[in-house]
Amino acid sequence: MTVARVTEISATSTKSFEDAVNQGIDRASKTLRGVTGAWIKEQKVTVSSGSIASYQVNMMVSFVLDD
Repeated sequence: MTVARVTEISATSTKSFEDAVNQGIDRASKTLRGVTGAWIKEQKVTVSSGSIASYQVNMMVSFVLDD
C-alpha cells in the first residue's frame, strides 16, 4: 500500500510562471523524497512601475511517504 502526503509551497521567479513552477519543484525535490506531482493552486504577479516584476505560484506538492 502506498500513502502520500500533500504540502503547499510558494515559489517566485522574475522570468515566468513556468520558471517559478520549475524552481519550486526543484527545491521541493531536494527536501522531500518521492515527489510525484503538483497542482498549481494560485498564480500572482507583482507589478512595479507598470511592468511585471515577478511571478509567484502557490502549489500543492504530492510526495509518497516512506514505509
